[in-house]
Amino acid sequence: MSSNKVIITIAPTGGMASKKMSPHLPTQPDEIARDVYDCYNLGASVVALHARRPDDLATCNADIYYDLNTRIRQKCDIILNNSTGGGVSGDMVRQAPNGYWEILFEERIKGMEAGAEMCTLDATTINCMFDGKEILMNTGPERCRMLAVEMRKRGIKPEWEVFSPTHIVQDTNALIEAGLDEEPYFINLVMGISAFQNAMPYTPRNLQTMVDLLPKGAIFGVSGIGNAQLPAAMNALLLGGHVRVGLEDNLYYARGDLATNQRLMERLVRQVRDMGYEPASPAEARKMMGLPLKKTPIRAEFALG
Repeated sequence: MSSNKVIITIAPTGGMASKKMSPHLPTQPDEIARDVYDCYNLGASVVALHARRPDDLATCNADIYYDLNTRIRQKCDIILNNSTGGGVSGDMVRQAPNGYWEILFEERIKGMEAGAEMCTLDATTINCMFDGKEILMNTGPERCRMLAVEMRKRGIKPEWEVFSPTHIVQDTNALIEAGLDEEPYFINLVMGISAFQNAMPYTPRNLQTMVDLLPKGAIFGVSGIGNAQLPAAMNALLLGGHVRVGLEDNLYYARGDLATNQRLMERLVRQVRDMGYEPASPAEARKMMGLPLKKTPIRAEFALG
């Protein structure tokens, strides 16, 4: 396979933004599947999916994920990557008696139940500042291990999602060394998300530092948030990495100009090609990541305890 092939991930929805922020944000299965298919035709080989309830609030409900996965698979063979990060509204959050808000782990794990080829494994504990609230996302060592073990049981490839160097050198490396993933390890470096405590801002030096800490046998993608999206993507290419785009990460095409997933995808593909690279097809991306094609999503029941 040519070394100039680049995996492009489309992240169409996310678990934070709302249609109040942008009317272009797809939240319902038919909207998301439409945008994903359009972006697949433009050059995307992976989709990072977040599910939403009928009221547009965040969920990891397996039935909704299964509906999404099935609709998309009926249209194309793009790699399906369901989030176990969840979101900051709807089913995903609860206020504890002490007043603190938390993203619920027992809800997050439901993202593994809907037959995707990949799932995000957020090897991170953070505080998210959103809508005037501090929301704890607790993925301590045992929770990280549980996610990795359950993904391995289901034949799901983890997308190790990290926000700082410590997320790489602690839980990610420990679980890889424990044999809970196989080469090549796919690690998503998320940079520039100011709403997450301890997340790294994007700079070329910060990105280089994180790349230098990656375990042997890893390949990486970069998710630049907000106005970091384009420079982080170009920097990723220069460092031998892969790229991501979509309204989950950035609602704007330019200052004051609300984007669509299609417009963001068109621009990124154009710039990837201008840099001398070519988007990988889903089949090529599977080979690069060591993935088999799951032709039909299969429901798998799972619960804590």
